[in-house]
Amino acid sequence: MVPESPDPTAETPETDPSDALDAGLGRGRAGAERTCLVTRVAQPPANLIRFVLAPDGAVVPDLRARLPGRGAWLTPTRAIVAQALKRRAFQRAFKTGDAAVPADLADRIALGLRADLRQSLSLANKSGCVVAGFAKVESAIGDKIGVAAVIQASDGSADGRRKIAAALHRRHGDAISRVPIIDDLSNAELDMALGRDHVIHAALVAGVGSTGCLARWRRLRSFEGLATTAEEAGPPRHGKTVSDLHDDQVTDSPGAQQFAGSRDDGNPQGLD
Repeated sequence: MVPESPDPTAETPETDPSDALDAGLGRGRAGAERTCLVTRVAQPPANLIRFVLAPDGAVVPDLRARLPGRGAWLTPTRAIVAQALKRRAFQRAFKTGDAAVPADLADRIALGLRADLRQSLSLANKSGCVVAGFAKVESAIGDKIGVAAVIQASDGSADGRRKIAAALHRRHGDAISRVPIIDDLSNAELDMALGRDHVIHAALVAGVGSTGCLARWRRLRSFEGLATTAEEAGPPRHGKTVSDLHDDQVTDSPGAQQFAGSRDDGNPQGLD
């Protein structure tokens, strides 16, 4: 289940927001928790989003917590970001009224989280943790090991979704809701991540790469306030049809970035 976010409108203790700033890159106590500017709840850094001031005074999200300088932290949800802007929390934390906070900060964070998801999917593909193409996905679902998650283009056909859902039901029965369905990326974004043309269906198989990819997907979904299981989501989503072909009937587009095993040649993705 997606953890319930603290009420951003609730009263918080009257403490100096600047106390929540960290000591900067590579400094500070190992394992120390960070405090959200809005909720004032202390959590491990991995559960929050860090922000720093750029040289021009703009507030910049530091999704990987690597940028230099003193940083402020927020609970990673759109609602909390909106409250931070409304309360001028960044100006108070950084002790400067000149801190420039873009009005579309939440949208910029979401774009960054989507980019992180695409990159992690690309790395999972390189490590052999991705199979792509309708036939391969259907086969992987029926395999004894099964799949860690199913990936479907957000603008893929409803018919393809129904067939994949049927394969999952044959394999898992009523436990089908436990299999994550990653349908947040478009056909074009999947093409970019996997380096092949017209990816509509793919799947993550067990491995280190799939674990990291799922973690980044859950972070994006949590930020948007969306479910990560079918039980939470309710009725399945249906996308817009982008082609009458399954993606395993289409070869890589000329000039596309190539990875080992990127063609649907019968080899596992990422292996020669």
